Amino acid sequence: YKMKKFFVCVGGLFLSFSLYAQQVKHPALLFTKARVEAAKSRMESDTCMARCWEDIRKVADGALKGNNFRRADYLSLAYLMTGDQRYADRLKSILQSLTDAKTWGSEEMLSRKPVWRSDLGLSHKCLMSALAYDAIYETLSGQERKDLAEKLLRLGLEPALGDWVLEPTRIHTLNSMGHNWWTSCVYNAGLLALALQNELPQAREWAATLNEVMPEWFGFAGDVLQNKMKTFDEAGGMYESLNYANFGIQEALQYRIAWQNAHPGQKASPVPQLEKLPDYFLQVCYPRTGILYDINFGDSHKNVTAESSMMLLYALGIQRPDMLWYFNQVQDGQHRDGYFRNRPMGFLYMPDVRKAPETPDLPTSWLLKDFGWAMMRDSWKKDATMLAVKSGHTWNHSHADANSLILFHKGVDILKDAGNCSYPNPEYRGYFFQSDAHNVVLFNGEGQSREQQYEGSYLRGSLHCLMDNGQVKYVLANGTGPMADKFSRNFRHFLWMDKVIYVIDDIKAHHAGHFEWLWHYSGKAVKRGPDLTVTSDSVSVVIRPLYPRLLALSDFVHDYPEDLYWEVKTGPTEDLKGKEEYYSFHLPGEHKRIKGMTAIILKDHPEDKDLPYMEKREGKDWIGLRVRRGGKVTDMYINQQADGRLMHNNSWIEADGWTTDAYMFTVTYDEGADPSTAGDIFVCYGSALRRGGVSYYSSLSKLFVIQHAEGKELDVHVQGQPYVRAVFHAGSRPSSLRVNGHAEKVVYEEGNVILKKQVKS
Repeated sequence: YKMKKFFVCVGGLFLSFSLYAQQVKHPALLFTKARVEAAKSRMESDTCMARCWEDIRKVADGALKGNNFRRADYLSLAYLMTGDQRYADRLKSILQSLTDAKTWGSEEMLSRKPVWRSDLGLSHKCLMSALAYDAIYETLSGQERKDLAEKLLRLGLEPALGDWVLEPTRIHTLNSMGHNWWTSCVYNAGLLALALQNELPQAREWAATLNEVMPEWFGFAGDVLQNKMKTFDEAGGMYESLNYANFGIQEALQYRIAWQNAHPGQKASPVPQLEKLPDYFLQVCYPRTGILYDINFGDSHKNVTAESSMMLLYALGIQRPDMLWYFNQVQDGQHRDGYFRNRPMGFLYMPDVRKAPETPDLPTSWLLKDFGWAMMRDSWKKDATMLAVKSGHTWNHSHADANSLILFHKGVDILKDAGNCSYPNPEYRGYFFQSDAHNVVLFNGEGQSREQQYEGSYLRGSLHCLMDNGQVKYVLANGTGPMADKFSRNFRHFLWMDKVIYVIDDIKAHHAGHFEWLWHYSGKAVKRGPDLTVTSDSVSVVIRPLYPRLLALSDFVHDYPEDLYWEVKTGPTEDLKGKEEYYSFHLPGEHKRIKGMTAIILKDHPEDKDLPYMEKREGKDWIGLRVRRGGKVTDMYINQQADGRLMHNNSWIEADGWTTDAYMFTVTYDEGADPSTAGDIFVCYGSALRRGGVSYYSSLSKLFVIQHAEGKELDVHVQGQPYVRAVFHAGSRPSSLRVNGHAEKVVYEEGNVILKKQVKS
């Protein structure tokens, strides 16, 4: 009886596999009947959809001549939308032409040791073959399907999966090629495996394997020995830059959708990172009048967007109103690789955006701590101001730009990244990748070591303590690691208050040398006295160096032997068709240690004369600034004892009646009032701020604090330690308390608010 039961079970399993194979009804991948019918239905009431379909059909009609496999997606959709046999016949001809080839491998890859049989070109042929085979499956005879499947196995499926996934032929690992190439080469071949699984039992097995290994790519944590960065930040971002992040993610998500379409009722392997991806794509974008811009650190371009990955996430059930807002910001065709509405995938997968909100409900500052990007903006409205800061990993698509910045203002990247170009060009290796092409500080004319392009920076940069209370924004960049051959300290503070962004450099070199500040910009730059004014159309900012010296006031620099000199340099434009200028500020003489402060003043328009009045001030063991504007005074102090020169002694200073051990602090008060009335206080790395016998703030550890008091409301932002016990002075019990943006219970004792809180950095 037991043996009989065993054979019944085994027979049932074989029967279930057989039935399962028969249940795969084509089209079963991306251009499904359900998607096609939904698109047809939307066309009846949506004139935009109707226009987009006409664009797609024109491309498909143009592809009826010749065997252009790159248009197989257009022909596939055209056939499924219309049933016109001409499209199916052309797809069949394309498949026959493709499979007549001896190999799909490229000469460059075949010359490597060991031989790489597959690359991105082969991957794309796998994708187009899968879409074509899936679309015309029912028009092919059983023998035609079998013949094509065996040829596609030899030319595409086995070389790709054999190189990238399957034993005993696999040559790649996530440690060596686990970036965007991995998902493209693996999952486009995976789509082909899904298309061929009725004809090839092994294709069905391989497709199941690819579903199982997807979490490994998303969850790859990097390694120490080969200096490989983890693939995804805890907050959702991918270090390769938006361009390659979108490409790599898109390829994985396409497979995930196709796998689910081909396996109804079965769940794909869990990938927790997917839920966080929309935050990354949203936070790196810059909405403006015109096409959407994005942060272009590394090998990306500011017009590249992530609508393809976003719409695939939406199709997978990750659906948020702010994603609909994002789709509305993207213009069809604004970059080469997008899935726009007048392209097959966009036509079928773009969701209905008519209920999109006017602006997204998102924080105005965001930190990707694992790989070192920060974004701070004054609002989510179009043409607002956004500051992007980078200090992280250098390798592959991530440039030598530790402590760099990009500033978008009124729709323009007014202080910009120089960009990139095609990799074979010497300008890419010699300029665009290197520190010279970024807004950083050089030493003796050099930035990060040039071998970091290939070997990476084993000591990486980092960002810390991002804070934003609406009036004050702050983040600390530590670029010491990537410049460790030159510097023992390389910190850059970004403090944004009242339309001024202060960039504060704290640098110590191993030996005395020449320091140089670089500024890349859009438009034109004109030096007037101590300022460099940058203007692009109706957008303008002022770059004003304050410490260690002002810019020399005139061209007679020999009359200002200690002030900053300037030099206009040139570099190639991104299209390599010309040259563009950028500025270099030099500190004369050799120095080992500097404190630099540069004010970037945001102008409302080029003729704006309402600029802040800035007065440099110094005292015993401190340097500072008094800023007057709009009836307000802000005093800024930088503690010269708090920069690492003291070990066991604390860095106490007296400054204008204030006593503190803070690295830096600011107080803002009404013009003519006593500084003790300050309602806005910023403390950077301090344990106390005292005046006249009153402790305005106190903590056993040095913290980063923004305090805003208005009426009986107290708003505090605090970073620096995982557990905080801090005391804040208040003349009377506040009616409300917010800490890091969240309401907290007020604990008030003897004139002080007592805060005890676990803090997430």
